[in-house]
Amino acid sequence: MNPFVKIRRDLHQIPELGFQEYKTQAYLLNYLVSLSQERITIKKWKTGLFVKLHGLSPSKLIGYRADIDGLPIDEETGLDCSSTHEHQMHACGHDFHMSIALGVLTHFVGNPINDDLLFIFQPAEEGPGGAEPMLKSDIMQEWKPDMIFALHIAPEYPVGTIALKEGLLFANTSELFIDLKGKGGHAAYPHQTNDMVIAACSLVSQLQTIVSRNIDPLDSAVITIGKITGGTVQNIIAEKARLEGTIRTLSADSMDKVKQRIHSLVKGVEAGYECEAEIDYGSMYHQVNNDELLTRDFMQFIQSKTDVEVIECREAMTGEDFGYMLKEIPGLMFWLGVDSPFGLHHARLNPKEDAIAVAINVLTSYLTYQGNE
Repeated sequence: MNPFVKIRRDLHQIPELGFQEYKTQAYLLNYLVSLSQERITIKKWKTGLFVKLHGLSPSKLIGYRADIDGLPIDEETGLDCSSTHEHQMHACGHDFHMSIALGVLTHFVGNPINDDLLFIFQPAEEGPGGAEPMLKSDIMQEWKPDMIFALHIAPEYPVGTIALKEGLLFANTSELFIDLKGKGGHAAYPHQTNDMVIAACSLVSQLQTIVSRNIDPLDSAVITIGKITGGTVQNIIAEKARLEGTIRTLSADSMDKVKQRIHSLVKGVEAGYECEAEIDYGSMYHQVNNDELLTRDFMQFIQSKTDVEVIECREAMTGEDFGYMLKEIPGLMFWLGVDSPFGLHHARLNPKEDAIAVAINVLTSYLTYQGNE
């Protein structure tokens, strides 16, 4: 068995939520200290890690980022390596991301290049967001890469393919939480109450008009309310209700417009239903914008120097906090085909492990080319 497939399976069994990745960090450290330490410097950052490989004659620092957290999902794959942590699963492929990064790092321990390499094992990508504070950390300011790369598994593409594009790849994203408070009471006396279930249902319908009536049809935006809670039992009118959702836009201007309209609609609900409301946008992720020159260079290299198929894809409404790093550092992210019938964040996501070797080969080849220029 490929040793990095075994590592993926080990990591798949211990998913942990954002900034709680203690077992994950310990596993990564245990592996890293088993390697030759001659050219490695390791620094902890919260539950993440910075790992610097010192080059032979460095003129630049090349960064590579892998996210390490899991999701609050009950796994339904039936795999022998299924999660041992209740209500937690690597349902977004971060177990793949880590094993691939370790594979690339291990290659360069034994096959040094001229330039320095920085491997970033980042916590909390799924929330509340680890990339932005990691970017601002003293360690990152000391070891700020001149360019940076990352990948994300893609269930919809076959193994042996990667997909990417110049410019915008992933959308701007924001969480959305709206709390409504009215006046509860007996179900038999609705006229004496302010029913927050009714207010919440009305607000959900109104929110859907923002995309259809306030956003340029040639732009793109998504507002999804994924969870509604309200009330206590069937015969009591709800005094409180809560909406939880997400906003996705392809432009920063549209994100501002969406939030302005949400504010206006919520104010209207407060007046119309005689209630109080609070809005919380939670974590926000900056768009993933691939550097055009590096992306073009990467695509041409992979097409000419490997047997991997390169697909030029469209932008997606997916959110990724790697966008914060690309905002300050030239670089790119690409999709790695893993061929699963179940998509990202699904309880039965089961990526094909052959993709791990494909990714390690692509990255070691390209980083060797970049690091010896």
